[in-house]
Amino acid sequence: MGTTGTTALAAAPDITGIQSALVTEGLDGWLLYDFRGLNPIAADVTGVARQRGHLATRRWFYLIPAKGEPHGLVHAIEAHALSHLPGTTDRYSGREELEAGLARLLAGLRRVAMEYSPGCAIPYVARVDAGTVELIRSFGVDIASSGDLVQRFSAVWDEAEIAAHLTASDRLYRVKDRAFDEVARRVRDAVPTTEYDIQHLMDGWFRDEGLVSDSSPNVSAGEHAGNPHYLPTAESSRPIGPDEIVLLDLWARLDQPGSVYADITWVGYTGRRVPERYGRAFGAVREARDAATQLVQDAVRARRPIRGWQVDQEAARVLREAGFGAHILHRTGHSLGESVHGTGVNMDDLETHDDRQLLPGTGFTIEPGVYFADFGVRSEINVIVHEREATVSGAVQHDILTLAP
Repeated sequence: MGTTGTTALAAAPDITGIQSALVTEGLDGWLLYDFRGLNPIAADVTGVARQRGHLATRRWFYLIPAKGEPHGLVHAIEAHALSHLPGTTDRYSGREELEAGLARLLAGLRRVAMEYSPGCAIPYVARVDAGTVELIRSFGVDIASSGDLVQRFSAVWDEAEIAAHLTASDRLYRVKDRAFDEVARRVRDAVPTTEYDIQHLMDGWFRDEGLVSDSSPNVSAGEHAGNPHYLPTAESSRPIGPDEIVLLDLWARLDQPGSVYADITWVGYTGRRVPERYGRAFGAVREARDAATQLVQDAVRARRPIRGWQVDQEAARVLREAGFGAHILHRTGHSLGESVHGTGVNMDDLETHDDRQLLPGTGFTIEPGVYFADFGVRSEINVIVHEREATVSGAVQHDILTLAP
């Protein structure tokens, strides 16, 4: 990133919509704050993350009040950090000027939203450090969580983003098919291959498809599939042989500004007949995935509120009833956005208790899995909530794929 110019890549935040939401929630304002990228939510809502040509290395604040004009506070050497936003901006240089500027910014306010989560119940929202929370409270201002505001004004996709997600999803499925075809060919022809070999091929296919990602895909064989966050490297990779599980987890977005991620997981078996133990585990995962998806779809169709923790509970219930409760290692799903783990609601009542509501225009994964010392299985799909329905982005896996003739 350069150091001059302030060309914006995105429209200003929906000030009118945010103010309406603040009034509804009984808040005096939304105080957005960042220091050196610690709060990507604030940077996303304000568009600072998408500005070209300037640095943002000092603390900045941007207050959207429930009524009236927004106000910013920036360091004097980064005077243009918020110049693309509506409202006025004050400058500071020393810490005394910063505190005086905050006192003016917060004058008359009693309760503001920030990226804070009581008890860190939702750590994905908890982006403001404790010291800054203390500083704001020292002005007699109470702080509420901005979690629901983040849902509405950072996690909701527009039509262009939905279209970009669907295109990325289609391309991921093509890469997945090519990878399984190559594994099957090499096993059939007794061509030595490793997880890393297939991962390297998939990296190239990502480039061919115009996809970018924050990581190479996960190719896990045998016992490595029992580790949900395993990633092969040249040093750690193992061979892929006959008669074993191969799990592919791949996530990417289009290589263009404003695109959002798709993220899928499929499972294959390098033999003619899937062992009963593997098939039973995958069957439970499939039923858990489908039950969670149906819960969301029924709620959206009935216009009934549905929250992330409820989706996780439904999937976990199915896995526990099938006898796999001890083998659940992670939540049922996560928000998708311009980062693979987006700022919206997660399908989680295991690692956190995410009580945020699924809103129209949001996208997320449903990906239950069960894991053992010698193998693991997971099925991951992407769901988009619309006004009257919730749809799955691509094909859904029903059985473990057999990768040998």
